[in-house]
Amino acid sequence: MPPEPASTPSRRAVFPLDHRLEAATGHDIDTLWAYRDRGVLDEQHAQLVDRHRKLAKTQTGIIFHLRLLNRLSSGEFDVDGALFTRIDRTVDQLEEAADARDAVARDVLAALEPIEAAAASVALDAQQLSTDDPAALLAIAGGAKLYEHLLTGRMSVTAASGTRIPHTKLWRLEDAGLVAQDTGHPVPAGQPVALTDAGRAALFAARRAPTTQTPKVPARPGTSPSTPAQRR
Repeated sequence: MPPEPASTPSRRAVFPLDHRLEAATGHDIDTLWAYRDRGVLDEQHAQLVDRHRKLAKTQTGIIFHLRLLNRLSSGEFDVDGALFTRIDRTVDQLEEAADARDAVARDVLAALEPIEAAAASVALDAQQLSTDDPAALLAIAGGAKLYEHLLTGRMSVTAASGTRIPHTKLWRLEDAGLVAQDTGHPVPAGQPVALTDAGRAALFAARRAPTTQTPKVPARPGTSPSTPAQRR
């Protein structure tokens, strides 16, 4: 009898909880995972994404066993005792995978519910940023250092991306509690600057996608979208 199909890399499995994560954060799942890898998320959101990744992995395992069960029942194999044994074993593995998935889903909900409850207050934090603050915070999130020019004595922040941030902007962000300097390093050699938990939360909230849109009134048949409807 041919061996069981080997698991191959596949795209993240879509889980019913995905839409709740996207609604609570304003980002799609792939963006959330990317932000986690870049260290942009605060601790609470990072924990949520970590648990969701684990959930996606368990869901992928369920899909694998379902596909194997479908193959075993497709008529490809002889109907004999060996087939029944494999079907029984696959059903047991599927049940174990579903139990593991449900346990992880409960962990995801435990991390998600506080974020859903705090969505309004996080949005308020984003409104306190100026228009160019999110760009500065995003640049600092990727790694940044404060330098002092040896000749002029002027100080500025240089991000790993090459972005330069004025020292006055750094002062304002630091006064707001959004960034912090590592004073253990001398400024001429480059003093590391990093986001605080409040800074990561504010950046994350500022980059949230709009959750509501103004509904569009469809045009009447036979008229162009720019043609106003005539009153009768």
